[in-house]
Amino acid sequence: MVASLRLPSLTSLLFPATTRYPAALRRRVLCPRNRPASGFATAPSGTAASPEVHRLRSDQAVTPRSQDFNAWYLDVIASAELADYGPVRGTMVIRPYGYAIWEAIQDYLNVKFKETGHSNMYFPQFIPYSFIEKEASHVEGFSPELALVTVGGGHELEEKLVVRPTSETIVNHMFTQWIHSYRDLPLMINQWANVTRWEMRTKPFIRTLEFLWQEGHTAHATPEEAEKEAKQMIEIYTRFAYEQTSIPVIAGRKSKLETFAGADTTYTIEAMMGDRKALQAGTSHNLGQNFSRAFGTQFQDENGERQHVWQTSWAVSTRFVGGIIMTHGDDTGLMLPPKIAPIQVVIVPIWKKDTEKTEVLSAASSVKEVLQTAGVRVKLDDTTERTAGWKFNFWEMKGVPIRIEIGPRDVSSNCVVVSRRDIPGKAGKVFGISMEPSTLVAYVKEKLDEIQSSLLEKAISFRDSNIVDVNSYEELKAAIASGKWARGPWSASDSDEQRVKEETGATIRCFPFEQTLGSKTCLMTGNPAEEVAIFAKSY
Repeated sequence: MVASLRLPSLTSLLFPATTRYPAALRRRVLCPRNRPASGFATAPSGTAASPEVHRLRSDQAVTPRSQDFNAWYLDVIASAELADYGPVRGTMVIRPYGYAIWEAIQDYLNVKFKETGHSNMYFPQFIPYSFIEKEASHVEGFSPELALVTVGGGHELEEKLVVRPTSETIVNHMFTQWIHSYRDLPLMINQWANVTRWEMRTKPFIRTLEFLWQEGHTAHATPEEAEKEAKQMIEIYTRFAYEQTSIPVIAGRKSKLETFAGADTTYTIEAMMGDRKALQAGTSHNLGQNFSRAFGTQFQDENGERQHVWQTSWAVSTRFVGGIIMTHGDDTGLMLPPKIAPIQVVIVPIWKKDTEKTEVLSAASSVKEVLQTAGVRVKLDDTTERTAGWKFNFWEMKGVPIRIEIGPRDVSSNCVVVSRRDIPGKAGKVFGISMEPSTLVAYVKEKLDEIQSSLLEKAISFRDSNIVDVNSYEELKAAIASGKWARGPWSASDSDEQRVKEETGATIRCFPFEQTLGSKTCLMTGNPAEEVAIFAKSY
């Protein structure tokens, strides 16, 4: 039996939020579309999903982003075939296309983790509840989100088990058995795993009862080594966000109130979504000796003295997929940065007469082989059940960066038509690109790089135009009320920070690593301030 310490209220069960059924893609051409899209709805987690959630809808327009951002987001997830709801509210089935994006994230980070000396391993998902209780702030921070197993094999368990919310406790239990001497340090591991946190309100990819992530855990002989590690990993996440996903995150330190339960310091990368809300996209924690003291994780130093290890933990999750959708998507659907796109180029052959079919498909197959050999992730859509117009819209919805069109005239001229996903309509379409392998490969790779850079530049421009520098609490409130981020000097108390949250709905997202020089005055108290903080409403 799985139980939770935090359950949906009776009101939310009897009167759930109004369910919206996301729409499938409406063609801009006159061709019927029969592919249905499953519906998503924000609803209490942990209860059986209503059959209505899975009602299939077809031939309806995606909600415009500017009209209803949340409905647009859910529509895109359904129509781009990224995910669907599981049978239990709050759970999510990640479909192949959505999982392929997660695999691209894994592929990049796995290389970086191993380059920096970390090894992959795996810990059990069931954790004795007594482990969670050992670190006081940790249990206090996670108790509302815990899922508990109380019955196994038909019998009441002697000790209830926690379904993994994070792994600091079980990692320390094992580290205690593996670490004895300074020669055993540093110990640096990572695991790719699922996590369960009993959320009241869920949103696909952003906040679900169960999600996928990687979590790194390290143990060190000195506090300096642990601090260096924690900062190194947030730098890796920052580079990943910029270079692979074209998301211009702001890296910095969390406030005391926003610090991970059980950590001394939490570093974060904060991203601005298309609705100007903040998304915490990754975190790295300097745990100090909090867990090692709770679990007795010690080593004998070079002088023969017993010392507690210094530790870190760090993670990113499938929430990054949601961040990509909300940063780059438009009214047409998903828009993927080429470096993490499962399909970078889709080839759509076009013919009207059966006599044209063979030569067009032959040319399309040759183009596919040329690009594939050059390392481009390419798909040839040679299906005959749909029109070319339908295919154009379908692959635009799925965010494929480049579309290549090949018709009879293109074959005769040995050329192709290339369309960019990030530039809509005729402006993004170029005719007469030679099929000659070296020319075509060079052109396609150049355009993929341009798209990657263009998406980043657009996101930076959007972010910077929506951050307001403030010098008073009134200015902060005005900035937040207008839907923007507020950046200003801060040295006020935790209670002042809580007041901002209660009165504006915004929290301190971080104290950015990049700080302005010169003297500063706290926007709240008027006292001297050493740092600028960023405030925003968030997911």
